[in-house]
Order: sequence, then C-alpha cells, then structure tokens
Amino acid sequence: MELVREITARLENKPGRLAKICSALAREKVDLVAISVMETEGPSVLRLVTTDPDAARRVLTGLGTESTLAEVLAIQIDNRAGALAGVLEKLAEEHINIDYAYVSSASAQGRVLGILHVANQKRAREVLSESTTATTEKAGGRRPLHSR
Repeated sequence: MELVREITARLENKPGRLAKICSALAREKVDLVAISVMETEGPSVLRLVTTDPDAARRVLTGLGTESTLAEVLAIQIDNRAGALAGVLEKLAEEHINIDYAYVSSASAQGRVLGILHVANQKRAREVLSESTTATTEKAGGRRPLHSR
C-alpha cells in the first residue's frame, strides 16, 4: 500500500476527447496505472494515476485541460470475490469514509490495484497495515464469508 498522486480533470463529454488525451499520454511515454471516467450533469470527471503525474499534467495543459493533484491510497488487493469488500469493511469499522474508489488491473498476477480517496489517509494506512499483518499471521484461520 502506498500514497500516490492522482490527477483529476473535467472533460467535455464528446466523442474522441478521451482518445485524444490517451494518445497524447502515450506519445509522451506516460503509462496509465489506473483510470476512471464518470459522467456528470456537466463535464465528465477524469481521474488518472500514471507513471509520471507531472508529465501527464503537462500533456493535459497542452490540450487545454486544467487538472488538479490529490494523494490517494493505492492498495494491492487479491483478485477474488470479496477481497475488496474486506478492505472496505475494515475501513468502515474504523469510521473512515471513502470519498470515491476505483479498481484497475495490477502488474502482480492474481491482484488488482484499488485506488481509494479517503477522509483520513493516515488512519486508513494504519488500519490496512494492521489487517495485512493480522491476515498474514492468521493464515489458515477463518474462511471468508463467501466460501462458507
């Protein structure tokens, strides 16, 4: 688990706009780690985690798109039913609000990358670090709810 910089931009919701941005990022050799596009009443909300956030922002600026940066949690999660729910339940038990989340494929086989914007990053990191340690120590313990 780590803190990463995420770019948020507002896009006109029209054909080719996202393709133009992704093509420009590719020309600059900026890899997408995670991407989310949400339709809204006005412009769509684009969120990106990339290998080079500064270069990605320069690309967006060059295309006339303003953007902002925020720190978000990037968490490697097992790619199996219930794994994301387990992470979210641990945060809920500690009353840590999740403002938004999305998931992307990860480089590790059998894993996905969860991107979470939470109200209290420090506490969320503590809770998830504790639960990872506890899970490792309890190997072979209680079965997940979905397998009972």
